[in-house]
Amino acid sequence: MKKQFSLIITMIFFIFLISIPKTIAQPDPLPPEVNSEAVILIESNSGKVLYTKNAGKEMYPASLTKIATAIYAIEKGNLDEMVTVTKEARSIEGTRVYLDEGEKVTLKKLLQGLLINSGNDAGVAIAQHMSGSEEQFAADLNEYLTSEVGVENTTFANPHGLFDPKHVTTAKDLVKITQYAMKNEVFRELFGTKSLKWDGEAWDTTLYTHHKLMREDPYEGITGGKTGYVDESGFTLATSAKRNNLSLIVITLNSERQSIAYEDTKKLLDYGFDNFKISSFSKGEEFYVTHPVQDQLMYGVSNGEMLNVINDAEKVQGISPLIEMKNKKDDKQYKSLTSNSKEEEDDSSLMASLSIIIVLLLLMVFCFILYKTKLSKENFFKRS
Repeated sequence: MKKQFSLIITMIFFIFLISIPKTIAQPDPLPPEVNSEAVILIESNSGKVLYTKNAGKEMYPASLTKIATAIYAIEKGNLDEMVTVTKEARSIEGTRVYLDEGEKVTLKKLLQGLLINSGNDAGVAIAQHMSGSEEQFAADLNEYLTSEVGVENTTFANPHGLFDPKHVTTAKDLVKITQYAMKNEVFRELFGTKSLKWDGEAWDTTLYTHHKLMREDPYEGITGGKTGYVDESGFTLATSAKRNNLSLIVITLNSERQSIAYEDTKKLLDYGFDNFKISSFSKGEEFYVTHPVQDQLMYGVSNGEMLNVINDAEKVQGISPLIEMKNKKDDKQYKSLTSNSKEEEDDSSLMASLSIIIVLLLLMVFCFILYKTKLSKENFFKRS
């Protein structure tokens, strides 16, 4: 009988061990392997870099240049102003929207042709309208990108991205330009347009975005994209996507094949959405910041990453260095920035553990009472 009781206790103890919720932190997931020469993935609300490869290497951007041309024209030009197409714009090589010499179109229509159909002729027309010549436009654009966007290693020689040995940038700068541009509502509309009826003097058609993840191979949450290619640059790709308030931007440069650019982009987007979440603290609730916030402060963090809430003079860990936060009640308090708070996860695990312990203790008590009862009966019959 004693052996049977010992066996029961051993089994109960074993069940207890394997039933306790696992609270050991899992290791960070391995980032994907990508084949493009240079790539970068950021969370666009904060600019936090989630993955990078050769992001500071000087590269040729091809038509990703048009992202910079577009945001410059949107911010510095009048979208309703009429533009007269010149002979130079009409005769430019490469992808076009077939503008006719002397044709008059609005600046906004040129921007549509520039971003949706990657029209090089639209780029030349925009540059000549904005600055008088392509050369002066390049100078104006470079000054704007440096002073207002904050690029560090970008020099553009034209508005469209056709090859020029002096026309260079980096993945880091391109993602910064795209992040900046995505703050503009007009740009977001154009960048995310999948198709558009085009009524021109020389060409009536429907324009379709060249970005395959927006049409032919749709990716969940895609919000915009731009493709590029010249022989010297290889395939280049800019992509934005959003799920559950998490906004991502991916830049891939110099892919040997178009399929590689898309494969790398999908891998990086999957990596971002699978392993990072967005959290926010409303102004006036638990936290305050050292600079004005209109409604909410939002930033991206990895799953399970902890925010160390510290003094105003120090920088907060895990978010943009431009953001400083402090807890109203306790400078030393830690908060989880995952979508499910750490406190809720800990409470849930604790309650589950306590429930299992209580059940197992009751079971042990029941077995002990049963054992004692049976033992008493055996002694009773022996005495009889």
